[in-house]
Amino acid sequence: MNFARSFCSKIFPHPSKSSSSCRRRIHFNSCCLLPLPFSSSSPHLNLSSRPNLRNASSSTSSAATSWPPSADASPLSGLEEVMMGYLFGKTKSTQVVHSLWKHVIRKGDVVIDATCGNGHDTLALLRMVADKTGGGRVYAMDIQKDALESTSVLLDQSLSPDEKEHVELFLMCHSKMEEVVPNGVDVRLVAFNLGYLPGGQKTIVTRSDTTLLALEAAKRILAPGGFITAVVYVGHPGGREEFGRVQDFASKLPVENWVCCKLEMLNRPLAPIVVVLHRR
Repeated sequence: MNFARSFCSKIFPHPSKSSSSCRRRIHFNSCCLLPLPFSSSSPHLNLSSRPNLRNASSSTSSAATSWPPSADASPLSGLEEVMMGYLFGKTKSTQVVHSLWKHVIRKGDVVIDATCGNGHDTLALLRMVADKTGGGRVYAMDIQKDALESTSVLLDQSLSPDEKEHVELFLMCHSKMEEVVPNGVDVRLVAFNLGYLPGGQKTIVTRSDTTLLALEAAKRILAPGGFITAVVYVGHPGGREEFGRVQDFASKLPVENWVCCKLEMLNRPLAPIVVVLHRR
């Protein structure tokens, strides 16, 4: 458990310093995908200093956004258990990331799902940010039409018309995410899943060049105290190279402004790798 707490402490350093169906905008850009030849082969978590969102989420009730937690509640409660499960091979990397989100996202926040895939992350994020006053927003995007359709179907099946007002879907390259976020809006989280669409064509994958452009865009729009998370799948051709580019990007961020961590199974070379970037 001490190991899990140590890792969590690196991610959470001590503070030192609109319609009933999902809205879809079409901005098609094929640069994000690369066809490939077929192969068989806190201590205390302090988010209270973040500026108020300057959109609909600013009306979030104080009860829904109260932070920090009460003295009886640990800001890492639940996350340590998930981390221990990961260390013992019982918890998936996606579960680790979802648990992290639950500890950093508040009702009324604005978040981005940069690669919405089949919509499971989009749905999870929406349930974390949506509040009863209409606050909270998820901007979800993917370059593949099949991904947007799968996400839309999942949201239709899982949400009420009012809940779906909190999400917007875009058929576009994630490197263009700044085009859909209104000026002056504070983004709490940008989430990436890098690789191919689950259940889709495994020969169509994200590209390192546009992933780096997307990371740069995420860095520009992320609010202080915000997070970038990436689950990087490396078991396909080009996956390991893409991870290397992501790792290189993270390693060059200034330590005074960023905390950057990764989770990697050393004896499972094809297992997805989790990268977490925290802006102080």
